[in-house]
Amino acid sequence: MRRWWADAVFYQVYPRSFADSDGDGVGDLDGVSARLDYLAALGVGALWLNPVMVSPMADHGYDVADPRDVDPLFGGIAALDRLLDAAHARGIRVTMDLVPNHTSSAHPWFVEALADPRRRDRYIFRDGRGPGGDAPPNNWVSVFGGPAWTRVTEPDGRLGQWYLHLFDPGQPDLNWNHPEVFEDLEKTLRFWLDRGVDGFRIDVAHGMAKPPELPDMVVTDSALLRNSDDDPRFDNDSVHDIHRFIRRVFDDYPDAVAVGEVWVHGNERFAKYLRPDELHLGFNFRLVQADFDATEVHDAIDNAIVAADLAGAAPTWTLSNHDVEREVTRYGGGARGLARARAMALVMLALPGAVFVYNGEELGLPNVDLPDAVLQDPVWERSGHTERGRDGCRVPMPWSGDTPPFGFSSNTDTWLPAPADWAPLTVQRQQDDPSSTLHFYQRAIELRSSRGEFTGSRVELATAGDVLTLRRGGGLVCVLNTGAVPMPLPPGEVLLNSGELIDGRLPPDTAVWVV
Repeated sequence: MRRWWADAVFYQVYPRSFADSDGDGVGDLDGVSARLDYLAALGVGALWLNPVMVSPMADHGYDVADPRDVDPLFGGIAALDRLLDAAHARGIRVTMDLVPNHTSSAHPWFVEALADPRRRDRYIFRDGRGPGGDAPPNNWVSVFGGPAWTRVTEPDGRLGQWYLHLFDPGQPDLNWNHPEVFEDLEKTLRFWLDRGVDGFRIDVAHGMAKPPELPDMVVTDSALLRNSDDDPRFDNDSVHDIHRFIRRVFDDYPDAVAVGEVWVHGNERFAKYLRPDELHLGFNFRLVQADFDATEVHDAIDNAIVAADLAGAAPTWTLSNHDVEREVTRYGGGARGLARARAMALVMLALPGAVFVYNGEELGLPNVDLPDAVLQDPVWERSGHTERGRDGCRVPMPWSGDTPPFGFSSNTDTWLPAPADWAPLTVQRQQDDPSSTLHFYQRAIELRSSRGEFTGSRVELATAGDVLTLRRGGGLVCVLNTGAVPMPLPPGEVLLNSGELIDGRLPPDTAVWVV
């Protein structure tokens, strides 16, 4: 039986930046509930909420202090209950972020570990190397920059052990060899699933398990690591035991989905996470990483399909999220970047599998070059102000009006400022313009969900020069022109095009659906 998530269009809500209901300048869950009719009109079938659990917000919610409650910043747990009821009433499912690799340093377990060295076994504490243990236990680097170890001051006032944090020091890594860590995660999963949550996106799903000997890294340059197969911090074999444990819980909730954030190299390694007793879906980021080039897009699609097929799973597709530069900017910015982003949206929505749309993507939002003074991402500080971080893709949604914050909040002092030139991009303005990116997304999602040509999992890909042609088994043909000159259209009826056709030809930076 084809499960609901296998072909769903998920909409990723970054709650801080979606809609503010209480005027504090930060988005919240009642803000999401108030905009559900907008999401229903867009045609999405499910939401993915970035973290809303109790947190000091060192990494905007990915540092969880209480995994079984909702932070007051987002309205508390009653606001989540209201959202679940309202979304389900509209036929929209709700999934949440789950952060099992680490906790917040404010979590009671970690507070206890600092106070009592005998209670440190739920985290990864080690003595330092060298005279007096003054050097970190190994040379691991943090994903956010700097060392992955922080030394603690012991209860007696002396400098003592070091703890591991692959991300911010406020995010100590859990020790997944400890039974209490498993027990607590099961409590968390069942707490939310029993409450009506429809599944989880699992953060750093390739993490959690660490090699027991904690060997030094061969490569420590963060830029080189992005293309390194030799990284002892991630993708250790025992991580699959953790996912099998998670899946056994999910099997008691057969209509719930587990989606993994899986950054690994190689189709075989990726497919391991999608075996029948592990994750239902895994984020494949090849399409995000591909340049606007027919051959690169072809290879990204082919690799993602092959990887999913190895495990008999549905592929997933996304062009952006809260961690990467928005595609309009990535593809060159301005009118050309928007044209290319729309063309790639048509390619993505033509593919079989689950699709994830990041809030604001349907409006054609670009990345924002924010002033240094307002940057909040821990990457900015941890890198010594050499990497600007991810704030530029997290600027609040523009809903209405001609001046910031464009209906996002009644408070002009929002957690990140919106640029003054976003007035033409608001939902209100685009709803009144049939040629807008919003209308384009609505139409594409509607066709995808209602037309028989989008059925079947078989895809044929062909590249000729700068043109990619994708054929679905149901009879859909999608053509993408990444070149510099208009190209002839295939025979058939034009169902939808990402930009205006020129004398019956497909112009550069444009895609078309033909049946």
